[in-house]
Amino acid sequence: MHEAEARRTAMRGKINPRQANGRQRQKAAKRFAAMNAPCALCHGRRGDIHYNEPRSHLFPLSLVIDEIKPVSRWREFGYTSAEACASDPNNWQPAHYVCNSEAGDKRKPKRIDIKRDANSGTF
Repeated sequence: MHEAEARRTAMRGKINPRQANGRQRQKAAKRFAAMNAPCALCHGRRGDIHYNEPRSHLFPLSLVIDEIKPVSRWREFGYTSAEACASDPNNWQPAHYVCNSEAGDKRKPKRIDIKRDANSGTF
């Protein structure tokens, strides 16, 4: 963990559940690279994943491990904790850095627009 990340984590008082299983994720990344797996989000439309590049916004086609079921919403999927969701290899898929960034939390609740009555100001 980089020093800046450690500081941010300490300030929040929480440990990132994805960092608790770094070795498992490294093995999964090597397995995806050996299979030359395409991006699960764009299905290769942006090109091959650049497995040898560092995982960074500076390398948008680099590999990231995407969680199919977002860790931030682990309760909705029946996991016992965020760590359990983040460390489940069946919940991982290869993705480009840029595709994963654009996808974000794919299971956000839909926004409901409520119209106000113009005369009374009530809903």
